[in-house]
Amino acid sequence: MNKQGAESEVAFSELDGSDIRIGIIRTRWNDEHVTNLVDGAKKALKECKVDEDNIFETSVPGAFELPLAAKLLAMSGTVDAIITAGVLIKGDTMHFEYICDAVSKGIMNVGIQTNTPVIFGVLTCLNEDQVIARSSADNNHGYDWGKTAVEMALLKGEATGAMGGKKGSGMGFATAAALETSGSSGEPGKRDKGPGFF
Repeated sequence: MNKQGAESEVAFSELDGSDIRIGIIRTRWNDEHVTNLVDGAKKALKECKVDEDNIFETSVPGAFELPLAAKLLAMSGTVDAIITAGVLIKGDTMHFEYICDAVSKGIMNVGIQTNTPVIFGVLTCLNEDQVIARSSADNNHGYDWGKTAVEMALLKGEATGAMGGKKGSGMGFATAAALETSGSSGEPGKRDKGPGFF
């Protein structure tokens, strides 16, 4: 059976975020629902061993302000990944479509421009019932956003060699040292094909 929307699941391996710093930028608009989502994200971060002192949280008025706030935080160099959290509910005008489009593109561009993983944690729903179904109990999408932030921070660390000599988490990037070791041919300096991207 094909699962869609709120019923879908993402599987995560065990993630060690003990050396990871996460920024959470949340909206004050739709505060109750956003708070539930942030609580879900923090639960996931705790499970991934992210120290409470390594979680930075701030708020902005609404979703439209999320991309700029995320860019400023990314440029500060103080976090390894950012979770943006907000809720947009469709109304009677085109406002919903314009904001959704601008926010999603803006958040994506921040990640690409700054090389800081920025998680799109903005629910875009047609009504409040859909929001409740995705932000409470056992189906809190914030939980997945927290896990995704740690996974992407680890991936960036492996890709850039910023893991401080710590053994990688198997996210798909091989270290330069591992690639430079002799391959099955036994020739020093001969590269074997590394796993994943490199």
